[in-house]
Amino acid sequence: MATAKEMRQLTVEDLSKRATELREALFNQRIKHRTGSLESSADIGNSRRELARVLTVLNEKQRAPKQPA
Repeated sequence: MATAKEMRQLTVEDLSKRATELREALFNQRIKHRTGSLESSADIGNSRRELARVLTVLNEKQRAPKQPA
């Protein structure tokens, strides 16, 4: 799990890719939870928080004004 500070160093493309991966992982965790094969239900909460961090940093980067080159 990366901190928001570490995520701010990633590119928008990397953050988008990470968000997609986390959404898929969260989906799989929810399926496992429903079938009873998830080892720890706390993993779902951790994944949700990680996804929220990624999306927050991604939105910050997309809303930031472009720096002139």
